[in-house]
Amino acid sequence: MRGRARPVAMAVLALATGLGACAAGLTTLPVKFTNVTPGAPQEISATLVRPAGEGPFPAVVQLHGCGGLEAQSYRWARWLVEHGYVALVVDSFGPRGLKGDCRSSPDDPPISARLDDAFGALRYLQSLPSVRADRIAAIGWSQGGVYAIAVINGPSLERAKKRGVDLPAVGFAAGIGVYPDCISLVPELVIRPLLVLIGAADDWTPAAKCEEMVTAMKSRGADTSIVVYPGAYHYFDVEGQPLDVLAEVENDFKPDGHGATVAYQSAAAADARRQVEAFLARHLRD
Repeated sequence: MRGRARPVAMAVLALATGLGACAAGLTTLPVKFTNVTPGAPQEISATLVRPAGEGPFPAVVQLHGCGGLEAQSYRWARWLVEHGYVALVVDSFGPRGLKGDCRSSPDDPPISARLDDAFGALRYLQSLPSVRADRIAAIGWSQGGVYAIAVINGPSLERAKKRGVDLPAVGFAAGIGVYPDCISLVPELVIRPLLVLIGAADDWTPAAKCEEMVTAMKSRGADTSIVVYPGAYHYFDVEGQPLDVLAEVENDFKPDGHGATVAYQSAAAADARRQVEAFLARHLRD
């Protein structure tokens, strides 16, 4: 599954708006870290947002969808910080000079190192005295949600080791996937707690596949849970997103391979925050 495309000007405007919102009353710092790609590590940009005080605090790595960073990324970061977490908003596209990863194109190939970016982010946070190294979760949206699951997925970690990735000794404590594409993960098995949040009307990343994945993993002993929101589409948490069909995006679940319905749903968005708050408190707090 590939994420939504956005015009460059809109993406820049959304990024600036988000940064401004986060800066109000919060410590917000642009940072860089090195990812863990064997033999060819890359420098990745991110925004660190943290509560006041010395900590140490639990933390959350945020993984954007394949439309890249947007204002909503920073709204979530601010919300996390207000609830006592350090938030690291990772930008996997900017440092690579990419507009997005929404459609196959010879000039805009898909990113294959986002797992490496996530573990580089984990290692960076673990180096900070203000962060609890063993209490770091990953949360991702759409394409980023797939990676938020992959970073706690046993087979994904084994595949990473086989290609020479030096994984941190202490991994992610938990993962949250918000409307991820679960189809490739049905036969896999997470080794840390996982929460999936998805809309029942999602025609881009169908809820049925995530329900199948969660049920299958749970039957094999994994700590997995899912919340399906009736009538909710993709991007149900993106404030201001009108009901729309993104005709240009790739969609393996459509006959012609393109198009996805998106819309904000306030009730689903509010409950998603409640679910995330409870899940993180359960797994990142004492």
